[in-house]
Amino acid sequence: MTYPEIQLAQSIIQICKANNLKHIIISPGSRNAPLTIGFASDPFFMCYSIADERCAAFFAMGIAQQTNEPTAIVCTSGSALLNYYPAVAEAFYSEIPLVVISADRPSYKIDIGDGQTIRQKDVYANHILLSANLTEQASLVNDTLINKAIHTAKAKRGPVHINAPFEEPLYNTVEQLTTTPQIATYQEKNIEAIDYDHYVNTWNQAQKKLILVGVNTPHSLSQIILERLAIDPSVVVLTETTSNLHHPKFIEHIDRVITTFSEEDFKAFAPDILITFGGMVVSKRIKACLRKYKPSEHWHIDLQRHYDTFDALSHKIIDTPARFFQSLLERVSLTPSKYQSWAYSIAKQRQEKHLAYMQQIPYSDLQVFECLMQTLPKNSQLQISNSSAIRYAQLVPIDPSIVVFCNRGTSGIDGSTSTAIGAAVGSDRPTVLITGDISFLYDSNALWNAYTPTNFKIILLNNKGGGIFRILPGHKQTPVFNTYFETTHQLTAQHLAKMYNYAYTTVDNLADLKSVLPSFWSQNKKPSILEISTPTEVNDQVLRNYFRNM
Repeated sequence: MTYPEIQLAQSIIQICKANNLKHIIISPGSRNAPLTIGFASDPFFMCYSIADERCAAFFAMGIAQQTNEPTAIVCTSGSALLNYYPAVAEAFYSEIPLVVISADRPSYKIDIGDGQTIRQKDVYANHILLSANLTEQASLVNDTLINKAIHTAKAKRGPVHINAPFEEPLYNTVEQLTTTPQIATYQEKNIEAIDYDHYVNTWNQAQKKLILVGVNTPHSLSQIILERLAIDPSVVVLTETTSNLHHPKFIEHIDRVITTFSEEDFKAFAPDILITFGGMVVSKRIKACLRKYKPSEHWHIDLQRHYDTFDALSHKIIDTPARFFQSLLERVSLTPSKYQSWAYSIAKQRQEKHLAYMQQIPYSDLQVFECLMQTLPKNSQLQISNSSAIRYAQLVPIDPSIVVFCNRGTSGIDGSTSTAIGAAVGSDRPTVLITGDISFLYDSNALWNAYTPTNFKIILLNNKGGGIFRILPGHKQTPVFNTYFETTHQLTAQHLAKMYNYAYTTVDNLADLKSVLPSFWSQNKKPSILEISTPTEVNDQVLRNYFRNM
């Protein structure tokens, strides 16, 4: 076995191994050579080489998203670790365990004009769970910091940063370990017992209970809990595509239901109790509604964070949703109410209007989304990019067997493709990414890796610009808008597909789309891109009229 000569590198590698941190994404560099040599020489680790640090970090985040285990990213000194920052912020807000290990110059070389040096200490201070700033020599203090960082990523679910200064020579190796680091074990923190008296009494008295679910891990609630919520006439459950919760009585298309509410409707809809769990909510409309028509109480369920999204947070429930609902529902009774039947009847009316409207619209993004969601292979994994793509996905039904993910922590477009490829590597499900053209082009270096599964597929909706800005308030068709907001372009993915050896197909009408989809879904010999061109000027009109027709 080959080990780096530098003992600090030996300690980091051994502690990662002892903590079962297997997936290591390495970006090439010289200062991180001791780590690269050590990780890549040990068959315990699954190492990946990805040159672009921004892509590498999102790729790692995709693996961690699917495995629910910390994934490490390793880079050289200087600006390399700054390129990790978008993924670090996303992991922070999406509660994804990410271990950043950055090589650094020795402290005496910082701020003296030496090459490839920046102030790396605490560089992620605003978006990190723990910063472990190591010293050059292996020591008990360093071991403690490394152990604590990895444990924190696991226990608190988020990013941590281990900054390791290495002195030259960097490439020397030894055949035997020369240091034995301390491996710390941590006991899981016991969850404090919840006093259910208030929750039970409030629940039983309330006639309008609204449960709103944001980004949520698949299969987080048992079918027994879902059924129990569904049969309570005083409970309305609102889900989004990224909630990964399904029941015929749940309302899945929030904006479709509430967009045309009257003042009386909003007052009737306003809950006595709002219960939330999961991550960020996509719908701006429901957030605006609940901020204006505030619930008497807002309970948020999470082990770590409790955001006061609606300026009404009254109770922070530190538990998993599954445990809390199981305990609560054993203690409460069904409450007579017309709340659920009223909301469900409106949802059914909107569904009928949706179906009628979809029969008459021209070729557009909305029509394409309806077609795609109807044909997505069952039991696949769907990754969706931000901006228009995730918003269209909220309007059309999806098969319950399909699990859905989107980087909603910061809602950025910068790493959707990289995350999707990492998720495909970390999952045993066939993976499909639906993305817009700007997001795809922005993250095109994501295709530059040797690990993409052959059954990975990208559906690229190309409307020649940032279509999201056309549907936001204040849009005006001007040269300034076209250039600086929408970013109008004439680019396609054809040459990128050829360069990275992706199968490539392009269509620009519904008939051709329906014709190519069966072969697109079945082709698994190499990664595939289906580029769908849609009419820029038509898309926003169709979407605006959609809500008017509701």
